[in-house]
Amino acid sequence: MNTRLTFRQGLIDALPIFFGYFSVAIAFGILAASRGVPVWLAAAVSMTAFTGTGQFVFLDLVAAGAAIIETALTMLVINARYFLMSLSYSQKLPADITLWQRLIIGFGNTDEVFAIAMTRDEPLNFKYLLGLILCSYSGWVSGTVVGGLASGIIPDTILSALGIALYAMFIALIVPPAKKSKPVLSVVILAAAISCALAFVPALGFLGDGWRVIISGIAAAAVCAALFPVNEESMEHGGSTNTSSRHQGGKEAAAE
Repeated sequence: MNTRLTFRQGLIDALPIFFGYFSVAIAFGILAASRGVPVWLAAAVSMTAFTGTGQFVFLDLVAAGAAIIETALTMLVINARYFLMSLSYSQKLPADITLWQRLIIGFGNTDEVFAIAMTRDEPLNFKYLLGLILCSYSGWVSGTVVGGLASGIIPDTILSALGIALYAMFIALIVPPAKKSKPVLSVVILAAAISCALAFVPALGFLGDGWRVIISGIAAAAVCAALFPVNEESMEHGGSTNTSSRHQGGKEAAAE
């Protein structure tokens, strides 16, 4: 029998995300201050956008004087992967979840929140996801404020180290499930291979970072969904431990 996930469990599971977001958001706050953005405005951006890569790119575009439509389209491409993640949530969310709960989950959906949520064996619920989101969100917003206030104090060497924290955190989140599940490992390796091919093949050099993420994610998910199909009916009605484990691995692969 599955244990019901709680709000407290969501907070605990999100602690690694909190510390990772806090360090990266400090870098964002410092960068924003160096561009002449007030602390309150940088904090407002983090509170309303909540997208790490998108916010850094947004600052660069604004500093470069990009047009509004160019900025909007670039942000749309960069964050398009969240459409796929939100669709994957439908496999594990209860049918009676309300619209406002869905809106909160959609706003708080990030790569790391999604990775932790989709590796849980238990059915997801709003309280657990709210714990994940609030803990992660508080780390991002508070880190932005600290970074803005500490601008000019933190040495460049420490700032450079903070810049890779988000990538290190995501690797730490994806390695454990990849070690336990062949489908998840297959998705990770295939997505990385496709992304490298898109980045280094001369004929495909015109593709931006956002398009490479979208193409590699969709292609890897499609291939592994075909190789590791999920029998939803069998999972709902139960079955042997080995069968359920194998089917769950397929679900994780399709979601990732």
